[in-house]
Amino acid sequence: MSVVYLSAFSSLYVQIPGLFGDNGILPARSIISIESGADVVKKKAEEIPTLLWLAPALGIDVNLMMDLVALVGMIVSFGSMVWGRMRDMANFTLLWILYFSLFQIGQTFLWFQWDTLLLEVGFLAILVAPLGFLQSSVKSGFFSYLPHRPHDIISMWLVRWLLFRFMFASGVVKLTSMCPTWWDLTALNYHFESQCIPTPLAWYAHHLPKWFLKLGVVATFVIEIPIPFLFFSPVRSLRLFSFYCQVFFQILIILTGNFNFFNLLTIVMCLSLVDDDFLLGLVGRPPPASKSTGGTALRWTKKILTLAVENIVILFLLYSTWKLFSINIRPEWTVDSKIAFSAAEFRNILSEVMPVTVFIGTISLVANILLALYRSIIEPGFFKKIYALIGTAFVACAGLWLFIISLVPHAALDVRTHNSLWPIVHQWHKRVDEFHISNSYGLFRRMTGVDGRPEIVIEGSNSLSAGWKEYHFMYKIGNPSERPPILIPHQPRLDWQMWFAALGTYEHNPWFVSFVYRLLDGDKDVLKLLDTERLPFPPNKPPKYIRAILYKYSFTSPSGSKKKSSDWWTRRKVREYFNSANLEEKEMVEFLTTAGIPLEKTRFIRVTNAYLKKALIFVRSYVAAIKPTTFIWSLIGTGFCINFLAPIIRF
Repeated sequence: MSVVYLSAFSSLYVQIPGLFGDNGILPARSIISIESGADVVKKKAEEIPTLLWLAPALGIDVNLMMDLVALVGMIVSFGSMVWGRMRDMANFTLLWILYFSLFQIGQTFLWFQWDTLLLEVGFLAILVAPLGFLQSSVKSGFFSYLPHRPHDIISMWLVRWLLFRFMFASGVVKLTSMCPTWWDLTALNYHFESQCIPTPLAWYAHHLPKWFLKLGVVATFVIEIPIPFLFFSPVRSLRLFSFYCQVFFQILIILTGNFNFFNLLTIVMCLSLVDDDFLLGLVGRPPPASKSTGGTALRWTKKILTLAVENIVILFLLYSTWKLFSINIRPEWTVDSKIAFSAAEFRNILSEVMPVTVFIGTISLVANILLALYRSIIEPGFFKKIYALIGTAFVACAGLWLFIISLVPHAALDVRTHNSLWPIVHQWHKRVDEFHISNSYGLFRRMTGVDGRPEIVIEGSNSLSAGWKEYHFMYKIGNPSERPPILIPHQPRLDWQMWFAALGTYEHNPWFVSFVYRLLDGDKDVLKLLDTERLPFPPNKPPKYIRAILYKYSFTSPSGSKKKSSDWWTRRKVREYFNSANLEEKEMVEFLTTAGIPLEKTRFIRVTNAYLKKALIFVRSYVAAIKPTTFIWSLIGTGFCINFLAPIIRF
């Protein structure tokens, strides 16, 4: 979690001025107006809780406060990464508050599922993390360990339940959306080409045999819908099997798509499926010797029963996949597959399965709570027993409450199940909904780019008749000959939103019009979000006119198993996305004013803390000279080096 937080904070930090600065695309001052007066500030602070309201108390403005919040998040997460004692409840609480504070002003640029997922997982990390200052045996380093607490099985179960909801919903929505590409198993024919920012491997994956890609869709459904039920299996080997399936799935996504810290966060959640013996084996440490229970006959009986259950489950999974997807091996050693059930049948089955998921979750949680209570009671020593019971009671109550409110977004997959929940459950969820500690999920409901991926190309000129020059982004698809980038765990949020904007119109994306306005105005912070080495117009001489053209991009065709040209893409012009505009047009100003995006130059706000201001400006100027991906990986790489070198140095 420390690495994920570090990735999220550092990636967002480098983009804050251009996205949320005073003259950024969506200025934070439209939400956080600290100069509005004490009464207005107090009222808005109650509606929008964030640490940014504390800017005047620290003697700085909102822009500097955003930098400070992000930097503190980076420092705390880096410290937690390299020092075991910082991986405690207090620091993970602070990290959650810091990220939530930035999320509150992120607007369109932070309305992604991975941002809300990070908030939910981050909140659970508070319960999973120990009270570090009360622990006596903490070792520093990446593979540090802490004393076991009886209630750990409850907090880790909550992470497992979230992983189940996340994966199960991601599979179900693909079918309930009635997207034809999912139903005819052709989604992967378009996914690698149409995803936001593909990697170079996506080009090769796109050109795999069609029958193989259809099997990939089948595997996606199997991994996301039935296999998550094995998360709650009492058989350890089946839980490990589900762990390997999920991690393998996430690695494939990482290799073919730049989904920032999203897949890393999912892999972190997958750790809730394994035990300490498994993790110790990964780092080459022998697991603690376990006391054998029962005689030889009992142990052999247990092994045989376990093996029988394993084979029955795996064979049932294979048989069900073969029947439900009509898998047939052809004489030429290709595989034919198609969905063998109707949409109505799937909805009926879903209505029957959803209450079962709630029942499984309830029984599993209660069983873990009872086991935690038993382990607390058998703790040696009176004070240890009392301490363990208090901790278990607290985490059990928190776990029950979190499980109950999570049923609202989980039950949203089926109307009948959603309506059957008690009204008080909906009320509890509504009270904490703004904090995003229990959310609904569903990835890739509908496949886009079936007839080619839409991309917006922005051009500027000083004349309407000629001289149009293209603006180049750092990562977004543009020049057909440019190789797709590799940028995880960084997320260039403007590049991502450009992908979403291409799927609709600029009328539904006011931020895009604001972006055009900032280009016409030559705002330096916004221009830094682009490829500054290839700017068609210098910041001090912006173009008089800006227009946007919609293109359809497609991967180039292969020659044998290799690319036959230097181009990765082909593109064709579709239409004009945004008519040429200049700063003198009243329609654009009125449109942005109606959308609540401030355009006037910011008023002077006095900064009294000169030392803090100088320090924040110095750090910003230093980081601005480094490429974002280089900056993020420098932090992560440094943390890993410290962890691996620390034992050697101590030795």
